[in-house]
Amino acid sequence: MTARLVALCLDANDPLRLVRFWAGVLGWEMIDDPRDGVTLLPNDDTGFRIRCLPTREEKTGPNRMHFDLTSTSLEDQRRTVDRALGLGARHIDVGQLPQEGHVVLADPEGNEFCVIEPGNAFLADCGFIGALAGDGSQEVGYFWSEALGWPLVWDQDQETAVRSPHGGPKVTWGGPPVAPKTGRNRLHFDLAPPADGDQRAEVDRLVSLGATRIDIDRHEPGQVAMADPDGNEFCVLTPR
Repeated sequence: MTARLVALCLDANDPLRLVRFWAGVLGWEMIDDPRDGVTLLPNDDTGFRIRCLPTREEKTGPNRMHFDLTSTSLEDQRRTVDRALGLGARHIDVGQLPQEGHVVLADPEGNEFCVIEPGNAFLADCGFIGALAGDGSQEVGYFWSEALGWPLVWDQDQETAVRSPHGGPKVTWGGPPVAPKTGRNRLHFDLAPPADGDQRAEVDRLVSLGATRIDIDRHEPGQVAMADPDGNEFCVLTPR
């Protein structure tokens, strides 16, 4: 049995502030979990938590992955943008064209996210978090499909996307050219085997799929730090 995606982790200089921001934007419940720290619990079929983890490192350059938030109407899109701005977001320019309908914002720590215009067919049934949109190769899309046991729902022109069989957001990779990786990603996945699973066996399985074990300065006891074929860090937790 494959590991499941437990959480999307965000490195933060002020974790509590960032958790409060995303709780306000998403409408998710904030809890203080003795094992996982300050965490947001989804109120829909997203299927994973959001954890904000402390770091002293400042953000440098754009993230490799960002949220695409969906809208049901132009008014709904405006409400989401206004709510995010009121909570501490700001408009940013990442090269988007004036005629494009999505709005590009950054959260209080500079993490990019998009509020997508209504009528986007690709994200039509994906919920408020429509996608975790990433910069990555076709190979990494294939890896994560196997790693999570999620089917490929898009595989064209070296662009790939996977989605849980239970619904929720798509995870997408835009294909080449893939920007060079600079430093540690501020967003990473936490995976965990099921309660009756085996962490070491899962690590070995992921290595057989193309992952590598890595040494990082900061990870929590019991976790195994790894990197996918594009070098993106992720952690394998103990069974849960």
